[in-house]
Amino acid sequence: MLVLTFPKFDYFDMDFLTTRRFNLALIFTSLIAPTLSANPLSQAVQVETKTLQAAAKSQQKIDRISDKTQSMLNQYRAALHQTKSLKVYNQYLQNMLQSQQQELASLQQQLHNIDTTQQEIVPLILNMLDNLAQFVALDLPFLPEERKQRIERLQQMMQRADISNAEKYRRILEAYQIENEFGQTIEAYRGDLTLNGKTSSVDFLRLGRVALYFQRLDGSETGFWNKETKQWQILDSKYRSPVSKGLRIARKQMAPDLLTLPVPAAEAAQ
Repeated sequence: MLVLTFPKFDYFDMDFLTTRRFNLALIFTSLIAPTLSANPLSQAVQVETKTLQAAAKSQQKIDRISDKTQSMLNQYRAALHQTKSLKVYNQYLQNMLQSQQQELASLQQQLHNIDTTQQEIVPLILNMLDNLAQFVALDLPFLPEERKQRIERLQQMMQRADISNAEKYRRILEAYQIENEFGQTIEAYRGDLTLNGKTSSVDFLRLGRVALYFQRLDGSETGFWNKETKQWQILDSKYRSPVSKGLRIARKQMAPDLLTLPVPAAEAAQ
């Protein structure tokens, strides 16, 4: 607390009073001047500080918004990439679905055709088997037991329910293939021959389906199958050597060579 002490003066001493007033004003001014001058500076500093603090907070807010914006931009770009990938994958699935629908339609048509084929294939197989049996019966009588047993097995197979029609058809085709190969090869084998009521073991020589010859093991008799008479016919002794030679060629005991043998005339076409 500021205390001012004034000296005593004369009431009528105006000069003195005036002088004292002036001095008092100066003293008062000097005392309050620092206070008045300090307040604006402090306020300016405070304003500047608050401004900087506000700017810092604004910058932090801007940084947070920028980070959030960048994150959202990255998410947007990722979403665009994923959308593009999904469109490509969706197109792929649509194409696959269309292909599967076409395949389904094809399978349904095949199933329908199978039902029709099943009805038609059984008579076809039976007819093929009958034709094969007739063919073997009318053919040269080579390997009679083997070929007969093959036909019998096929006939028994046709009565079995555990074998599919496709397998039955395959086995019959296989039998046709075997018979077809007989016409393209020569073969020598040993078997029994019944001639004039007597059965004996002989060597047979088959030349494709053109001719079938036999020769006794001691070479004493040679003959061939006569297609016209459906009987065995004895050949002249001059054919003994050619047939013997043919047997060795068929057994690969000698190199192929020309053979002079009687060949039945070709049957006239019916």
